[in-house]
Amino acid sequence: MKPLLLMLLLSFGTFGQSEILNNYVQEGLKNSQTLKQQNFQLQKAIFALGEAKTLFKPNVNFNTTLSTAQGGRKIEIPIGDLVNPVYITLNKLTQTNSFPQVQNSSEQLVPKDFYDMRIKTTMPILNAELKYNQAIKQDQVTMQQTEIQVYKRELVRDIKLAYINYLKATEAIKVYENTLKIVRESERINESLIKNGSANPTVLVRTHNEISKINAEFDNARGNQKNAVAYFNFLLNKEFTEKITLDSLGKEGLKIDLIEGHREELDKIQISININRKFLGLNQSYKKFKIGASLDLGSQGRFTQIASSDKNFFTPNTFVLLGISFDLPIYSFGRNQLKIRQSEMEVASLDAQFQQVKNQLDLQAELAKNSLNSAKEIYESKASQVITAERYYRDMFRRYKEGNLNFIELLDAQTQITTAQLQQSISLYDVWIKWVELERAKASFELK
Repeated sequence: MKPLLLMLLLSFGTFGQSEILNNYVQEGLKNSQTLKQQNFQLQKAIFALGEAKTLFKPNVNFNTTLSTAQGGRKIEIPIGDLVNPVYITLNKLTQTNSFPQVQNSSEQLVPKDFYDMRIKTTMPILNAELKYNQAIKQDQVTMQQTEIQVYKRELVRDIKLAYINYLKATEAIKVYENTLKIVRESERINESLIKNGSANPTVLVRTHNEISKINAEFDNARGNQKNAVAYFNFLLNKEFTEKITLDSLGKEGLKIDLIEGHREELDKIQISININRKFLGLNQSYKKFKIGASLDLGSQGRFTQIASSDKNFFTPNTFVLLGISFDLPIYSFGRNQLKIRQSEMEVASLDAQFQQVKNQLDLQAELAKNSLNSAKEIYESKASQVITAERYYRDMFRRYKEGNLNFIELLDAQTQITTAQLQQSISLYDVWIKWVELERAKASFELK
C-alpha cells in the first residue's frame, strides 16, 4: 500500500474533526451568501413578530376633514313666523319700534365651509385573533431559525464533500505521476535493450504511445482538480483559483459510530403543526366577542363663524367622544365552520407526515451506516490488490530486463498497477464520502 494512502486511512477517524477542515467549514458558514439571505429572512420574521405585538397597543391618528358645498336639501326654520307676532304686540304696547321684524331662516343639510379636526385613539380590549396572530408570528420566527440550522448542515456536508473531491483529484494526479515515472523507466530500459540488440525497436513506439495516453489522463486529472478547487472556493465565497491547504494527517483508526444528533427537519414539521393548530384556534375564535375602545379629542365648526367672531378652534367647538365597540358574528352560511374543517385536516396531515419523515430519517441513517461499512470493506480489498499488483510488476520487470518476458506482458503489469492504485484511491475517498453522508444523516456535526 502506498504510504500516503495508508496515512490518509489512518487519519480518517479524525478527518471530520480536523482543524484545517473545520476552519474551512466555519469560513464557509461565515461567508455564505445564501446563509446571509436566510438571516435576512429571520430578521424579517422578527420584525413581523414585533409588529404583531404592537397591535395590542393604542393606535393614535390625527384626522382632519375640510368641506364646502352648494345646494342640497335645507331645513326651514320659521323664526320670523314664531317671534314676529310677539314683537308686533310688544311694539304696540311700548309704542316704539324696539323689536324689529325677523326673517325666517333655513339651514343647508350638506355643511358648507365646515371643518372636523380630531385626534382619534383606538385600542383593542378583547380580541382573540390578535393573540393567535402573535403566537403564529412567534412560531414563524422559530421556523426560520430552524431553516437556518438545516441549511447550515447541508452547507457543512457540501463543503466537506467538495474538499474530499479535491483530495481525490489531487491523489489521482499523484497516481499518474508515479505511473509516468514507471513508464519513463520502461522507456529507458527499452532504449538500452534496443541499443544492445536485445529488443525490437517497435516496443519503443508502444512505450511512447503509453506515455501519450498517460499524459492525456494526467491532463484530465488536472482539469478535474481545477474544477474541484473552483467549486470548493465557490462554497466558501472566495476567488475560484484560491489555493486550498491540504488537511493535516492524524493517526487514529477509523471510527464509524457517530454521536446521534438532533434532526431539525422534524422540528420544522412540529413547528408547522403548532402553527396550523394556532390557525385552527384562530378560525374557531370567530365565536368570541371582540371589544374595542376609542377616544376622540377634536373640534368641529364653520370657518365663517371663526373668521367673523371671537370664536376659535378650541372654544366653544372642542369636543371629547368616548366609544366602546362590541363585535360578534351571528351567521355566515357555514363559512367559518368550513375554515375550521380545513385547518383540522391540515393538522391531521402534518401529524401523519411527522411519523413518516421520522421513519425516513431513521432509514437514511441506517443506509448511510451500511454504505460506509461496505465502502470500508471495498477499500480494504482494493488495498490488497495494490500490493499484489506492485509485487507482480516487480517480478515482470525483473524478467523483462533478463529477456524472459515480452513487452506486452510488462505493459499489462504496468496497467494493472495504475488501475489498482486509482481504484484504491477512489475507494478511499468513497469511504470519506460515505462518512460525511453518515455524519449528515445523524446530524452529528456540532453547529455553533
